[in-house]
Amino acid sequence: MEELIRSNDPVLISYILAVLADEDIEAVVLDEYTSILEGSIGAIQKRVMVLSEKIVQAKRVLKDLDLADEIREK
Repeated sequence: MEELIRSNDPVLISYILAVLADEDIEAVVLDEYTSILEGSIGAIQKRVMVLSEKIVQAKRVLKDLDLADEIREK
């Protein structure tokens, strides 16, 4: 799996997950519970991960939605 985005914005993450699901791209959120445990200081961001073979397609979907700034580059 590869990281697509990293964010503390629950609305953005929910939106991206819904859009990816519509495109048949399976995604998971990592660090969700760790982020909750650390409180509201925002030190630990949640990561949206997709399968390596779908990362190019997922990035294209986000760029089409004008969310290219959110994409995590290595």
